[in-house]
Amino acid sequence: MITTVGTTIEVPAQPLGRLFARFLHFGLLAWGGPVAQIAMLREAFVDEEKWISSAHFNRVLAVYQALPGPEAHEMCVYFGMRSRGRIGGLLAGLGFMLPGFVLMFALSWLYVRYGLDRGGIVAVVFASIQAAVAALIFRAVYRIGRHVLLDPWLWSVAALSFVAQLLGVSFIATLAAGGLIYVCARTARPALALALASACAVMLAALAARSGFALAGLPLAVVDEAGAAHSVGSGQLFWSGLKAGLLTFGGAYTAIPFLQHDAVVQGAWMSNAQFLDGLGLSGLLPAPLIIFATFVGYIGGGPIGALLLTAGIFLPAFAITLVAHVPLERLVHHARLRAFLDGITAAVVGLIAGTALTLLSGVLTSAMSAVIFVLALIGLWYWNSKLAVPLVIAAAALLGGVAHVI
Repeated sequence: MITTVGTTIEVPAQPLGRLFARFLHFGLLAWGGPVAQIAMLREAFVDEEKWISSAHFNRVLAVYQALPGPEAHEMCVYFGMRSRGRIGGLLAGLGFMLPGFVLMFALSWLYVRYGLDRGGIVAVVFASIQAAVAALIFRAVYRIGRHVLLDPWLWSVAALSFVAQLLGVSFIATLAAGGLIYVCARTARPALALALASACAVMLAALAARSGFALAGLPLAVVDEAGAAHSVGSGQLFWSGLKAGLLTFGGAYTAIPFLQHDAVVQGAWMSNAQFLDGLGLSGLLPAPLIIFATFVGYIGGGPIGALLLTAGIFLPAFAITLVAHVPLERLVHHARLRAFLDGITAAVVGLIAGTALTLLSGVLTSAMSAVIFVLALIGLWYWNSKLAVPLVIAAAALLGGVAHVI
């Protein structure tokens, strides 16, 4: 029996092996991003087996949407914990992420071993994939933003964050400012919120004038993989993953600006092109998109780097559920904290938009890449199938390869 806020639930205890196998099966079918993954869990545990009611499912989902981490993975950990306690939660979470991790690890090895970004038709194919991934990120900005930017204050926070990202402002300062502005706005202190927002705008304008409006994080030279695998410390890779895992408010796409900053802008262990390659490969897999962290870690530190960065980025998702679900479920309903988290999420939307623009500047290098970007954006915008992402990425690769041969 597990007690949550205002609810007592009795759940059948599953054998540990069967529990692991079941969530491994979910992981093998995890196409279509968090919406499709959560719908799969809802169908299994609400509609078919009636472990919890639909209202309770929605309440638990709302908790994980307010907290950092991939919510579909956190829901798996939650259901495993309901069945067999913390060991059940650990096995459920590992089962759900394992197929994507193994596949991404193998693709990362192939990418580095055979130099798949080093010229020839394969490089052209990856360049086409990069254009499709840029379209995918732009679509994510819209889809996340329409659920987050619900009033003028949140729009203002996102706009300030967008400019701050382009100017290279520390994302920690950006997130804190966004949260504080919205807390003031939501707690009947609009004058203070306006003062904070105005001060941020003035500082950004001064920074822009001093830097000559230069964009931060433009594509760097491609890093040699053989050197990159030994150039990043293990602690740095784990910390990059942990930091991203703690800051992914609003879904896996929100990890993009944090990992891109560490891997491309600050750490320089990979290029923007390689970063987009990793995103493209993850889009082909049945896994949470955040599994692209395995690729980022592999480029930075080989197999050990892949393990460390993946462990870091998933650790908060496990810990939040296994250790602190009940107190956090109470805490996220506190008005001021909820407002602070809403402000942070709006700021993250701006960060993703700024990162998307930066990445796009290195992708549209030819007429063909521009055509693929537009076609991919149209396809992703209007096609709602859970297989839309892998099929659009595969189509972009095919189109680029055929155009190169012709």
